[in-house]
Amino acid sequence: MSPVDCPCGGGTFARCCGRFLDGGEQPATPEQLMRSRYSAYVLGRAGWLTETWHASTRPASLDLDEGTRWLGLTVKGAGLTSPEWGWVEFIARWRAAGPGQGAGRAHRLHERSRFVKDGGRWFYVDGDLFENG
Repeated sequence: MSPVDCPCGGGTFARCCGRFLDGGEQPATPEQLMRSRYSAYVLGRAGWLTETWHASTRPASLDLDEGTRWLGLTVKGAGLTSPEWGWVEFIARWRAAGPGQGAGRAHRLHERSRFVKDGGRWFYVDGDLFENG
C-alpha cells in the first residue's frame, strides 16, 4: 500500500477516509462511516472510533492492540432500512501479533453492522457476527 492509499481500499486517503479522520467532514452514508472506522482501527485513531460510536452502546474505554496488523477490508453490501437506520456487511482481515493464542495467524471478522442517524450524523450502534468469518 502506498502512503496515499486509504486503508479501507476506497481510493486515496485524502479523498476517502482522510476527509473524515483529518478533514472535519462527516460521513454521508453508513458505508462511508464503516470504512472510516476500519481506517481508524488501522491507523490507531481511537478518538474517531469513540466519537462515531453511538452513546447508547459506546464502551467506557477502548483499548486498541497496537500489534495488530490489518490486512484488508471487503464490503459485502450496504443499505438503508429507513432514513435513520442503515447497515453494512463487511469482512475485515488482520494478523494477530504478540504472545498469546492465535499470534501470527490471520483472522477474519465478518459482521453486519447497524448504524443510526442521530442529530444529522451517522453512528455505529452494534453488529451481528457471522460464524466462520
